[in-house]
Amino acid sequence: MAFTLDIGDRAPDFSLPAVDGKTYTLDDFAGSAALVVVFSCNHCPFVIGSEDRMNAFAADYAPRGVAMISINSNETENHPDDSFEHMVTRAAEKNFRFVYASDDDQSVALAYGALRTPTIPVRRGPEAALHRPHGRRSAQSRQRAHP
Repeated sequence: MAFTLDIGDRAPDFSLPAVDGKTYTLDDFAGSAALVVVFSCNHCPFVIGSEDRMNAFAADYAPRGVAMISINSNETENHPDDSFEHMVTRAAEKNFRFVYASDDDQSVALAYGALRTPTIPVRRGPEAALHRPHGRRSAQSRQRAHP
């Protein structure tokens, strides 16, 4: 298995518990025109600096058929703020308008080649990963994380 996805590769399936109490698989998003998969966490300053824009993106594009899932694959021994309990709290505080799921064993992050947060592959249709930018989304993420 390659460590990263190439454009056009089949999106790896997953089954992940989310903060809303549901378990999500790739098939749950099959009816979407596109799926934005964000590998994020609670403690990364670049993710924190992007959360408001992620929320706005999810709200703006949901009516166009674009779904979004944010997956926290961080280990919690060195990053206790990334625990599932803290994810639930963070999602409620920020009123996340997207699915926020946990990848405890990091298997989904490895399958998608997510090496850092945020990593944002976009899947269009049922199988293809079309876009895979890595790292912070823009200079604004850093500025927002460190006001």
